[in-house]
Amino acid sequence: MNKVYVLDGARSFIGVENSMYRHVPAEKLAASLLIKLREKYRDSIDFVIAGNAVGAGGNIARLALLEADFPQNIPAVTLDLQCGSGLEAISLAAAKIISGQANLVLAGGFESSSTAPRRAYHRNHPEYEAYGGEASFYSVAKFSPGEHVRTAMLEGAERTALSEGVKREDLDHWVLESHAKALRTREQGTLRDIALEVIAGCDKDEGIRTRMTERFLKRLPPVLKGGTVLTAANTCLTNDGAAFLVLASGETAERLGIRPLAEFVDGTEIGGDPRMSPKTAVSVVENLLSRNQMTEKDISIFECNEAFAVIDELFMRRFPGALDKYNIFGGALAYGHPYGASGGIISLHAIQGLKERNGEYAVCSIAAAGGVGTAILLKNSD
Repeated sequence: MNKVYVLDGARSFIGVENSMYRHVPAEKLAASLLIKLREKYRDSIDFVIAGNAVGAGGNIARLALLEADFPQNIPAVTLDLQCGSGLEAISLAAAKIISGQANLVLAGGFESSSTAPRRAYHRNHPEYEAYGGEASFYSVAKFSPGEHVRTAMLEGAERTALSEGVKREDLDHWVLESHAKALRTREQGTLRDIALEVIAGCDKDEGIRTRMTERFLKRLPPVLKGGTVLTAANTCLTNDGAAFLVLASGETAERLGIRPLAEFVDGTEIGGDPRMSPKTAVSVVENLLSRNQMTEKDISIFECNEAFAVIDELFMRRFPGALDKYNIFGGALAYGHPYGASGGIISLHAIQGLKERNGEYAVCSIAAAGGVGTAILLKNSD
């Protein structure tokens, strides 16, 4: 079996919905980033796998390649595992290389919440009237039987918090931590080689708050009617962004004369209760460590997609000794969560974290809508 290495990668700056990328369709946002990688690897790319959750459908990854003027002989496939799409794209790319089906694959994902289309139930659908008839337009997909509401993920996070005895006050700490770390990272320029200005004038991660105080957090109302735990601060924003990694076999890396950034070691998925999907962000980490006969002490960097602060709290309770290596640059509560792109974003942050800490192994995990957790294990190549 071939070993798999990460040779390169980049992400766009992350925009807040209806802000700096509000008129940039998803495929054009992806293309603007893919252009940055096109010339360097143009003659070596075998395949592209991209995650996308709320786009216009079709094979939008292929559309993005054509927008970026890639050679027409390079195929692309779009993957939808909702929040976990980008991370799963990286795992599938690695599997293709391990099996010998490809030598170099671009993998990651992209999202535009700003330009996401409105969908509607067809009148032939048996639930047409139940979900509004002529007014049945929706932006959030159906994740579990019998429940199709825009707030499904919010309700799942609230349900998770209540089932685990997590209080709102427990989450304020994570909000403050995330923004403080992200702001410090930006001021120090730690991610300057990773985060790129792919659209002129869009030159910062918009979600990072320069001032976030405990007093402010206490004043926020619950986001759910009748809710008690979730607020606009301890849940991530909706965002636009793109992120891609270049994965290749060792032989290809040697042929290109490129020193790898990291080695892809393993990837795994796990199912869980679709009504409490945040739990899978931690359970899939447990699964990944068990598969590789490792413990949290063997890991130098943990990057968990911080869609909700309740995920942070669950991680702390399961791995209390690992907090000094958890989301060290801040998480999605600060940066945002452009669904299909998030797997690529946290993978790039993890690799940079290994470099900063001179660490050996990194774990990245995401809880996806519908109760699926996905995770990967990376090893420093330095």
